Amino acid sequence: MYHFFVDSGQVKEKEITLTGPDVNHIRNVLRMSLGEEILISDGTGGNYKCRIRSLENDRIVADILENGGVGNEPGARFYLFQGVPKSDKMELIIQKAVELGVYEIIPVFTKRSVVKLDEKKREAKLKRYNAISESAAKQSGREIIPKVNSFMTFKEALAYAGDFSINIIPYENFKDMNATRTIFAQIENGMSVGIFIGPEGGFDGDEIIQADGCGVKQISLGKRILRTETAGMAVLSILMFNMEK
Repeated sequence: MYHFFVDSGQVKEKEITLTGPDVNHIRNVLRMSLGEEILISDGTGGNYKCRIRSLENDRIVADILENGGVGNEPGARFYLFQGVPKSDKMELIIQKAVELGVYEIIPVFTKRSVVKLDEKKREAKLKRYNAISESAAKQSGREIIPKVNSFMTFKEALAYAGDFSINIIPYENFKDMNATRTIFAQIENGMSVGIFIGPEGGFDGDEIIQADGCGVKQISLGKRILRTETAGMAVLSILMFNMEK
């Protein structure tokens, strides 16, 4: 069943109106017809099984058949604090993180971040990143569109995660796998979990000390050194596997 997202204001008691690019996609790309069923989400957890009632040039109206979630969201909220990588790696990271159940992604400038962006370029990047998140959410059957938040410094990221249930940071010099397993086992439904991933070259030693002072728990991802675009995916994969019922 094809999946679309709308703003909550487009959802009425018995019907939902789709506008914008989705109209052309449904009419001219998918060539859908009256009476066909689609899944519509409002991006905040509201999910509706619908049947197309009218196909107009600028809008499509669908009758609501069922109202309720499909149970695809993790029981905990995972926040990925991703050190800003070079080239287009961030786009791949966003796509895969959304598929793996991330709740929010925060690009972070760290000491070893090579990329420098002015305000105009940051806004353009965020627009692109959030479009990628929406596309990945549709493809993977998410009930929400994970937000790609504004760029932060490492200090700002630590403050943002200050009230989370638990924060973790993979670090190549931390070798205790038993402690790592214990930390993963402590993560339960209802928690908010911050995942800190460094850019190419990892975190600076002072940043690890700073994170430790804020209660961020170090973990190990094994004997091998993972690339920045792999480390976050590894953590999210472990969490997804542990929490799937």
